[in-house]
Amino acid sequence: MVERFPVLDLGHRPKISPAGWRLTLKGAVERPQRIDRTQLNTLPMVDITCDIHCVTRWTRLDVPWRGVRLRDVLALAGPRPEARHALLHGMDGYSANLPLELLMADDTLLAIAADGKPLGTEHGGPVRALVPSRYFWKSSKWLVAISLHADDEPGFWETRGYHNEGDPFREQRYAGSKT
Repeated sequence: MVERFPVLDLGHRPKISPAGWRLTLKGAVERPQRIDRTQLNTLPMVDITCDIHCVTRWTRLDVPWRGVRLRDVLALAGPRPEARHALLHGMDGYSANLPLELLMADDTLLAIAADGKPLGTEHGGPVRALVPSRYFWKSSKWLVAISLHADDEPGFWETRGYHNEGDPFREQRYAGSKT
């Protein structure tokens, strides 16, 4: 267990001001969108507390987060019936794939704060994904786009040998791990 979560990234930390942040919703959607922080702030904000797990074997318990449920954001674009998968894109070129059903979960957020403070750049601020039911690599930092697809497209780590699902409770770290 750790008290503060370690900072891991691809070696590039984009600096995005909250006022300059934009999120593009595209792909298998009825209404492609580009939303900004002002629009995000009009959606219901929620506070959750959850554990986060890193593939490098650290866990941080009871982390308080604030943000907007991702399903509320996706509702603005209207996922088409064939949409079953998503690819989350970070400003640093990173991507993570997830089944669309996980993005609709009560605890999956576009997070704007952790530990009672706005997300700092090192933690993916001003806005990052938070998917507590998966290893933390699936919670893309510096989130700038979400594309919905009928078929699964592997993300950054999945193309490099990491498990496609990344469920920490099943210890799905690397391709070929338990399923």
